[in-house]
Amino acid sequence: MHIPDGYLGPITFIAFWIVIIPFWAIAARKLKKSLDTKQVPLLAVGAALSFVIMMFNFPIPGGSTGHAVGGTFIAILLGPWAALVAETMVLVIQALFFGDGGITSLGANCFNMGFILPFVGYAIYRLIARKAKVSSPRVWIGAAIGSYVGITAAAVCTGFELGFQTILYPAVDGQFAYFMYPLEISVPSMLIEHMILFSIVESVMTALIVLYLQRADPVLLKLQLHVLEEQEVPA
Repeated sequence: MHIPDGYLGPITFIAFWIVIIPFWAIAARKLKKSLDTKQVPLLAVGAALSFVIMMFNFPIPGGSTGHAVGGTFIAILLGPWAALVAETMVLVIQALFFGDGGITSLGANCFNMGFILPFVGYAIYRLIARKAKVSSPRVWIGAAIGSYVGITAAAVCTGFELGFQTILYPAVDGQFAYFMYPLEISVPSMLIEHMILFSIVESVMTALIVLYLQRADPVLLKLQLHVLEEQEVPA
């Protein structure tokens, strides 16, 4: 799902930088207020887990890659704003030191994998697991469905961003300046490959980790479930 340099034109990658910077500022403020010092190691562990699993990249026909991410799991533990910070750290390191994803496209990659993925995944998880006990099957089921939908939504966004380049920058003398495949190729390529493979891997991985935590250390899950319960109480 990493978009490399040269695939997005200036109109697109500048727009995503403009969009993502305010979200980074909001995330920083929220974490400064809500993240306990005891939770900082969890954020680091979540980022490390995401870094490792994202290194297993597989090419997708149409111009990008597919892989699990782990963003919904981080959101389940610490909230989606923490997931945005964790995924941003991972993507910056990958872009700077491993050539995985581009510098100009970093804003778009962070938007897709750091914002869309955990926020969508967490929203689905919240709908299913809200008011559930930490030992309830609804918790791991919500995690599984949320992570599946979250990463699929991020993949679709990536497909649209890539495909729109052929509209924003039409071919000149048969040559495209940036991404060359239209929407009817880029979107199905990203969507289908994730729906039948990578989203399933993400879903199973997240569900297994949550199931393990339900048995081994339910307190970690209870922290964020308590936040959901508090949000249900009228002000």
